[in-house]
Amino acid sequence: MPLNPADDAFAETLSRALPGGTLRRAEPRYLEEPRGRWQGISGWVALPRNVEEVSAIVRACNDARVGLLPYGGGTGLVGGQIAPEGPAPLVLSLERMSAVRATYPEENVLVAEAGAVLADVQAAALEANRLFPLSLASEGTARIGGLLSTNAGGVNVLRYGNAREQVLGLDAVLPDGTIWHGLKRLRKDNTGYDLRGLLLGAEGTLGVITAAALKLSPVPAATATALLAVESPAAALSLLALARDQLGEMVSAFELIGRMGFRFLAEALPEVRQPFAEAPAWCVLVELGLAQGMDPEGALETLFTAGMEAGLISDGLVAQSEAQALQFWEIRERIPEANRHIGAIASHDVSLPLSVLPAFIDTGLERLAQVGDFRVNCFGHLGDGNLHYNVFPPQGRKKQDYLDVRAGVQRCVHDLVNEMGGSVSAEHGIGRLKVDDLERYSDPAKLAAMRAIKAALDPKGIMNPGAVIRA
Repeated sequence: MPLNPADDAFAETLSRALPGGTLRRAEPRYLEEPRGRWQGISGWVALPRNVEEVSAIVRACNDARVGLLPYGGGTGLVGGQIAPEGPAPLVLSLERMSAVRATYPEENVLVAEAGAVLADVQAAALEANRLFPLSLASEGTARIGGLLSTNAGGVNVLRYGNAREQVLGLDAVLPDGTIWHGLKRLRKDNTGYDLRGLLLGAEGTLGVITAAALKLSPVPAATATALLAVESPAAALSLLALARDQLGEMVSAFELIGRMGFRFLAEALPEVRQPFAEAPAWCVLVELGLAQGMDPEGALETLFTAGMEAGLISDGLVAQSEAQALQFWEIRERIPEANRHIGAIASHDVSLPLSVLPAFIDTGLERLAQVGDFRVNCFGHLGDGNLHYNVFPPQGRKKQDYLDVRAGVQRCVHDLVNEMGGSVSAEHGIGRLKVDDLERYSDPAKLAAMRAIKAALDPKGIMNPGAVIRA
């Protein structure tokens, strides 16, 4: 049976059951997404203040068979927060539920509501002399609920893991309006199915996360940052292995940047300071987080010397101050912005086994050359195998000239990822953009189990209809 729209009649009925001001006409910001690929169609947004109001809203939608679209900070890149077609859903924003409820420094735990902005959670952790290590470019607007629902990654996955690894417990509202009280601060809870793990990464299709108990970590006593030029991705991988042999888990980030990234910055964002007189073919941005008593400059110098002796490093710059370290990170963090200025034909968020990354990069260039004349900006989180492998037109051409080949370009890259045992979604999720890819590349047993879980928990299909699982 099809869903019903969240029309004015439904909104009027729902508003009578909620406190004043909870239901509003949807502003344009709720109907847009960063890449401008979709335009939402919802006319109403609900802004609850607590979990009981979330429960009432979800229950009303379930009873009326009205689609519900959970909305975080709106920073997702695969369309999970936008409904461009079908009966208009009700947008559910938890931006009013933004409190950091408590911190427990001795437990290394922080409890926050789902609407809390990531940067605010990071700041609250630092006030308690602790670190919440999830970090990504959109941390000033991304909200905890959306980050957990998409199992976000970021630059510190190598050391601390994805968002999934940062969570101990959750409160959530299930599709029938039932409140699940799972906000435990336990590291061991072996009592049956892991509902927490099921909701993390489900992109709002199985319920609404309303609060989370988050893991904290000690703040590194010292940090060290360097940009190291290498001859190839294979050399970068060998350098990563060397770094981890020497420093173990103190390697916090290990980011790969190719020459095309520097060229795009120079072309689109000339105000970004270029660190090398001539951009290297490849370089890695390394950050170490060290324990008390360790010398950060000495640790990097030891790594640099060993890398030079092994023929892995051809040049390098070690940050001499926090300001210079931030300059190095600005290069990495503004590459996506430069990409948007250039205009990608197709962007790919993929992951692969570390050992096949160099072959994937080279083979991808060869296969794309058979499709057409393109530029490829390959960069990303080398330490955890996550590459952003983005395809652009030649200089002087526009992406609009290549709309007819976009699907073929994406299929070319994703087919290769699948052949090499990788994933076509590393950290951005499935959303609406990659529903076809999920069906094409997933193991049939996995896909059948996902559909069975969706049908069991959300039999009316109201939760984020059309995202992840085809409606």
